[in-house]
Order: sequence, then C-alpha cells, then structure tokens
Amino acid sequence: MKTEKKQKAKVVKQKFSWQLMWKQRYLLLMSVPFVIWLIIFKYVPLWGWTMAFQEVKPNSFALPVWQRKFVGFDNFKKAFTDRLFGQTMINTIGLSVLGIALGTVMAILFALMLNEICFNRFKKVTQTISYLPHFVSWVVIASIAKMVLNDGGMLDTLIGKNLKLMSTNSVLFWIVVCFINVWKEVGWDAIVYLSAMAGIDQGLYEAAKVDGANRLQRIWHITLPGIKPTVVVLLIMGIGGALNVGMERQMLLSNGIVQDHAMVLSWFAYIRGIGNNNYGLGTAIGMFQSLVGIALLFIANKIAGWLGESRLI
Repeated sequence: MKTEKKQKAKVVKQKFSWQLMWKQRYLLLMSVPFVIWLIIFKYVPLWGWTMAFQEVKPNSFALPVWQRKFVGFDNFKKAFTDRLFGQTMINTIGLSVLGIALGTVMAILFALMLNEICFNRFKKVTQTISYLPHFVSWVVIASIAKMVLNDGGMLDTLIGKNLKLMSTNSVLFWIVVCFINVWKEVGWDAIVYLSAMAGIDQGLYEAAKVDGANRLQRIWHITLPGIKPTVVVLLIMGIGGALNVGMERQMLLSNGIVQDHAMVLSWFAYIRGIGNNNYGLGTAIGMFQSLVGIALLFIANKIAGWLGESRLI
C-alpha cells in the first residue's frame, strides 16, 4: 500500500511539473537566449581547465590538447609552494572580509538614510550622484585617490601632517583600499536594499506609528527585519566570491612599498601565469579560486539554512 501511494504521489508530481512548465512556456522560451549565452560563455570555456594539468607554453598552443605534455598536479604544487602564495592568501581573505563587512554595512546605512528622506527630488538627486562613481573606471578613481592620499597629497596638506596612508606596508593599506571601494560602490550596492525596503508593507509602519514607535524603532523592528532575507542572500553570494578579489584596484593603488599587502590571487595568477608564460600555472590558480569559491558558497548557504535564514539554493 505504501509503495502504491508513493508511486501515485510521484505521478501526480510529474504531471503537476509538466503542467506548470506548459503554463509557463512563454517565460521558458524567453529564458532560452540567456541559457544559450550561459552555456557558450560560462560552461564551454571550462574546457580550458585542462591546461591546469598540462605544461602550456606559447609555442604549445598550436598543438591539440592530447599532444600537450600532461604534468598532473605539478602546477598546483608549484602554486601552493610559491613564496608569495601564503601572503597572497592572507591579503585576499583580509581584503574580502573587510570589503564584505564594510560594503554591506555602509550600503545598508546609506539605503536606510535614502529611504527615510521625505523630499523626493532631493532623494533622487542624491541617488543619482551616489551611482556615478560606479561607472567611473578604476584608473580615474586611483588617480584621484593618489592625489588626495599620497604622501604630501591634498589630505596631508590640509591636516598639516604626513599620515602615510598609501606608503605603510601594513593592514592600513587594506582599510584604505576598502574605504575607497566603498565610496565607489556604495550607491550602486544600495539599490538592492532600497528595492527590498520598497516591498515592505506600509501598513506595518502605520500600525507602529499608532503604537507610538519612533523612527529608529520602526527601522529596527520593521525595516531591518524586512530586508533581512535580501541581506543574507547577498552575504552568501559575497562569501562565495571571497577569493575573486579583482586585481585592478590593488595594482593601481599600490606601490613598491605596500606591494606585499596588495598582492591578491588574481594578481598572483597574472604574474606567475601570463607574466612567466606559464599558462598552466595561471590556470591552476584560477581553478583553485573557482573551486574554493563554490565550496564557500555551499558552506555559507548551508549555515544560513541551519540558522533558519533565507538560502540561495
């Protein structure tokens, strides 16, 4: 009897899924171009991961994959035993943790501030101005930052003291880089939180006002719980990309003094891979980044599920 019930339940589920797919056939058709793009540009290039297990030099690109010299895990061993790898991992993790923490907190605070502004025209102007740095290249941002923060720069001139913010080989460089990144991206990152706040039932605020709750209490007990699922999902995505710290800002903001604390995995892969014409080694480092990122994504997602929070998967 139990097996018959299970089989009937499976048949019902299958029928329901096919019926649902038929009802949503137009939406599925609309997603086909994106799926094709995803396969061509995201999954087909994974074939290039074979280079991580081969000795790939510029003169070997003309050879078919099966004729290149396979070296097993030698490229991974070279990467993990490199003298720069340990410090590079520390820099990558440190910059990621600081970036996720500062970026999330500042974006939420900025979104809360915009959400509480009553004058719509001023709100729109502020939003527009805050978005603009996101569309400015890191070359321009780095040039402005160096003019302001370098030794003898604008900030030192105004204060009358040499702060050495960009010439101290310490964790201070991470903090400076993360604050510059927050300034550049905070307006753009706040868009998602503002959208989540717009979806909160306004009746909750009216009821809270009737009960005598002030503005801070309404933010704490209504707004923040309302955007909590969005915050959790974005944190999971941020943790999944923790090792994929872009090298552009570090390359442009660093100098010979702070390079030990500026080197991240992407830059390390560029130097050891393309810089030394050892594409197998560069591919191995990139593969390591991706696999660790996938593992972190699933771990963060699982922990969120254990804590009873919204999950990404």
